[in-house]
Amino acid sequence: MLRIGIEERRLRLGRRHRLATSCQAADPVQAAASVVVLHATDPATVHLSVAARVPGSDVALTERALYDDRTLIRMLGMRRTVFVVPTSFAPVVQAAASDDIAVKQRKLLVKHLVEAGIAGEAEAAGQWLRAVEESTATALSLRGSATAQELAQDEPRLRSRLAMAPGKSYAAQPYVTSRVLFQLAAEGRIVRGRPLGTWLSSQHQWSPAEDWLAGGLAGDLSADEARTTLARSYLESFGPATLADLQWWTGWTLGQSRKALVAVEAVEVDLDGVTGYVLPGDEAPEIAVEPWVAFLPALDPTPMGWKDRTWYLGEHKTRLFDTTGNIGPSIWANGRIVGAWGQPESGEVRYQLLEDVGTETTTAIESHAARWTTWLSGVRITPRFRTPLERILSQG
Repeated sequence: MLRIGIEERRLRLGRRHRLATSCQAADPVQAAASVVVLHATDPATVHLSVAARVPGSDVALTERALYDDRTLIRMLGMRRTVFVVPTSFAPVVQAAASDDIAVKQRKLLVKHLVEAGIAGEAEAAGQWLRAVEESTATALSLRGSATAQELAQDEPRLRSRLAMAPGKSYAAQPYVTSRVLFQLAAEGRIVRGRPLGTWLSSQHQWSPAEDWLAGGLAGDLSADEARTTLARSYLESFGPATLADLQWWTGWTLGQSRKALVAVEAVEVDLDGVTGYVLPGDEAPEIAVEPWVAFLPALDPTPMGWKDRTWYLGEHKTRLFDTTGNIGPSIWANGRIVGAWGQPESGEVRYQLLEDVGTETTTAIESHAARWTTWLSGVRITPRFRTPLERILSQG
């Protein structure tokens, strides 16, 4: 079995993830494709991930790809996470991940409707949900685009309340609105359009999928074909990776993950005693790139691409990740994390290194910090998931 060591794995990141200066992307679509999809749970991540990979890019460039050209689309995907996906790849994500999620979430929502006493037993609750979904979809079609609040005006049943964790200190009674829209989005029937506020806003206009994108999100791929395509794209960007990495990143079952590896004819490699996989023909050493530095945002796809992160993270996990596995803003040098960055109220980019990286790399990091301060132009980014070191750097 061929061995691929840590240094080789780190070397691949500069070229494949478009982080080395000589390998950067030409546009937001190429930037997204280099890491398969962009994380979009935190709206700022999308723009900062693109800016880290596309020289000279700005918010307007990414917004144009998302909302005018529609060459990128925001959708629910792997692990019930919202991603920004190259539009041509959206049917793959829908069939490979979103469709299964929609089935599971429908069962869960019906259960919650019954528990809240909204529609009797499961069969009646399912019928109630279908009726509300169809009414909501019709209202959206008539409007062309709408906010959740506007749709709730058209379909009053969206204002029904669920009963979450009754009797607990964290009990809540949320409106069913967001869950119904989530369900319609998971099924690929509606899509998120422009944000209601600035590019940092997490609230969006909704549109019917067919109105937003010719043909909608449905494709002609079977689930198995789509999973094969997604696994191939993942290994192109993130290989070598383990079976556990692939299963975690996709949110698939163990059986689905194994089947996809067989379908792409993945080649086993030795990752210092652990079995990893690459695509056929991808065993050769990566062509070296120049030394590089990158400031990546919270939830950037690169650090979130593997379940096992030791090979690029070292001993820094407790300071850079929150307790549920979300990474904060990170500083990279030649394929490994060497520090973190944040923004105090004054808006400048402040950083802290976690190890000695030498004078030349430190100088490059200082230059990147100044460049990001200019790029943000006083806009302060507060990650949705706060991490220990980011909190410290954001004080004052």
